[in-house]
Amino acid sequence: QVQLVESGGGLAQPGGSLSLSCVASGFNLDYYTIAWFRQAPGKQREGVSCLSRSDGLTSYADSVKGRFTISRDDAKNTWYLHMNSLKPEDTAKYYCAAANHPELLSLNAIDFHLWGQGTQVTVSS
Repeated sequence: QVQLVESGGGLAQPGGSLSLSCVASGFNLDYYTIAWFRQAPGKQREGVSCLSRSDGLTSYADSVKGRFTISRDDAKNTWYLHMNSLKPEDTAKYYCAAANHPELLSLNAIDFHLWGQGTQVTVSS
């Protein structure tokens, strides 16, 4: 059974850090581009970061550049989102996603066909 499971969400103070993990099961991550998206209440789902499998290029939303870092560990079938200097506007449910297109580099949700259930990140003092 193909499954993506996020973890690591929670409550953080402004300026703090959190790291999210996404563990994939039921398929081999070797040929997949991976990404993180988020959705705040009343807002559309937005792309946060993407890591292309074929060349290792990354893409970040302007709102998180310099603060968030995406990485992957194929041996563990896991990818990560390290979030620093968190702001209240980072509050959202975060989703990991994967696409069976190793050359893909996209922050468009329609390009990804595998999704996790999401993990809540709340940034508040």
